[in-house]
Amino acid sequence: MNLALPRIATVKASSLPKRLRHRDFTPSVTLLDLLTWFDVIGYTILSSSDMPSRNSTECSSDSEIVLHVDDSARESCRNEFISSLFVNCLRNALKRINPTIPPLAIETVISKVTRIDSDVLENNRCFHKLLICGVDVKYHVKDQIVHDKVWLIDSANLLFNDWLVIHPLTTVSDRDSHSLNAVVFINGLPLAVIVWIHPSNKKATLMEAYQQLQIHKQKMPTLFSYNGFLVIGCGKQARVGTLTSDWKEFKPWHTIDGEDFPQPGESELEMLIQGIFDKRRFLELLKHFIKFEEIGTSINKKLLRHPFCTIKNTKR
Repeated sequence: MNLALPRIATVKASSLPKRLRHRDFTPSVTLLDLLTWFDVIGYTILSSSDMPSRNSTECSSDSEIVLHVDDSARESCRNEFISSLFVNCLRNALKRINPTIPPLAIETVISKVTRIDSDVLENNRCFHKLLICGVDVKYHVKDQIVHDKVWLIDSANLLFNDWLVIHPLTTVSDRDSHSLNAVVFINGLPLAVIVWIHPSNKKATLMEAYQQLQIHKQKMPTLFSYNGFLVIGCGKQARVGTLTSDWKEFKPWHTIDGEDFPQPGESELEMLIQGIFDKRRFLELLKHFIKFEEIGTSINKKLLRHPFCTIKNTKR
């Protein structure tokens, strides 16, 4: 490692202002609030604005990412970032989660996961099956063919996974720049996207966030091929949906665990982040609460929810 090269440090709750480390929330929600909530539940926070360029990406088992930079990569960094992070983090995670699988079989899995076509929804459905059911592989051991599975995420040992939030995530394609407020990566897989409008924009609405999301889906189809959930927010308000959710299907998330309902001063955005992105609950939602339906020639992706998640508690 070249020690002269810059190192990107992770954001820890202990380094954040004390007022943001407790439940003392002001009426306005800031980006720092959003990132703090992810930090509290154990995600690494990384800003793409701190990454002028890179030629390699390393993901360690404790989710820290170290970027090595040289001037030759400076012009193409934004285009290369997703693929570099995706492949390197995914490869390291697969080796860690599946220690008995030969390297050649791991590369076969990576090739299968990264192989996509122009149909985003079909890609999304196929990828979701791989995510939940594992990837079938076969390889030779001496003179025998072994049939096995490679798992993309370890649901038994959460520490074996890399949990990362990048803010903002900026990509350049066809000479257009697109920036998402935050993208949640698990083992290099971009499983959730957050489009959030700052409360300083007094005229902004959730509808505007929803409309921005539709533009991003059109402009960055590769990123959304791996998506599990979509989140839109405006100030303290927040809603969650899927790739096929229309405006009315984006719903708030009113509780963290079914018992802890919002207290005065807490925001919908905080409840949604801590309610959905808790590591174990996030994997459970992906596994048990995502359903694909075929309606004619169309695919409809649904997020199934317990009533307590979307209905306010009237006892308070």
